[in-house]
Amino acid sequence: MGYKVALVGATGNVGREMLNILDERKFPADEVVALASRRSVGTEVSYGDKTLKVKALENHDFSDVDICLMSAGGAVSKEWSPRIGAAGAVVIDNSSTWRMDPDVPLIVPEVNADAVAGFTRKNIIANPNCSTAQLVVALKPLHDKAAIKRVVVSTYQSVSGAGKEGMDELFAQTKSVYTASELVNKKFPKRIAFNVIPEIDVFMEDGYTKEEWKMMAETKKILDPKIRLTATCVRVPVFIGHSEAVSIEFEKPITPDEARSILRNAPGCLVIDKHEPGGYVTPYESAGEDATYISRIREDATVENGLSMWVVSDNLRKGAALNAVQIAECLINRKLISAKQKAA
Repeated sequence: MGYKVALVGATGNVGREMLNILDERKFPADEVVALASRRSVGTEVSYGDKTLKVKALENHDFSDVDICLMSAGGAVSKEWSPRIGAAGAVVIDNSSTWRMDPDVPLIVPEVNADAVAGFTRKNIIANPNCSTAQLVVALKPLHDKAAIKRVVVSTYQSVSGAGKEGMDELFAQTKSVYTASELVNKKFPKRIAFNVIPEIDVFMEDGYTKEEWKMMAETKKILDPKIRLTATCVRVPVFIGHSEAVSIEFEKPITPDEARSILRNAPGCLVIDKHEPGGYVTPYESAGEDATYISRIREDATVENGLSMWVVSDNLRKGAALNAVQIAECLINRKLISAKQKAA
């Protein structure tokens, strides 16, 4: 018997991508229900060769739902995830609301799948921040080999990380530049077209932004609390795909060739690292792909046991939708949940 899956936030970028991935991966669902706010009721979304009509979250009965993929933002998740979990469905939440809750596992299946068993405390599992997800996929196998002490990461994050409004703003501003018309900033604090913005999320008291803090805190929770990490997160005029320049200091020696070999055999990683023009992956090439791509692996001679590398991934997929579906698959494959008996 298959599972009943509810998807909250079905009309958003990530929600639509979740539907695509459920179909692509042939997820064992007998029924998928698309949910959103009342203003989206009746909107049609694609699920494989089917068309689903969006229903209202507020009116939905979750008593026969097995898995709820939550992609509707922090405020909605804070209100609804505990209710849905109490009704017996396992909530896999894409917002930041539950990530640092000690009773909620924060999961990247390639990195810490064993921790998924902790979902029973609240029936909620958290998906990490998009920039954290791809980073820890690349760090985990290297940490297992040589023990990471410190990470310095600079991100180059696409506008799709800010939702449809971010993508629309880049498109509109680019068009305005070419037509010499007025540029309007709504989603971003400064113009994003032909520019970069070193500000993602709100500023905190120590001068870091919340996005940078998320990378620090989430990496510790997912991978190892002893790892020290500093991040600078930058929004760039790219539609899809986050890139990261990563420098790592290890406890033990590790050469670039060793790192390449380890990463080539690591789950979720794909090494494209030719020391020639174009011998690396860019965000454009990562769009629509599942892998975390790793390029430019080289020695960092400024520290003992140091490596630097370039990490790229589709933020809508591994950074959000794909990771959530992989968590659901993990629950099923480990026999941690079973499908509820549905009324005839």
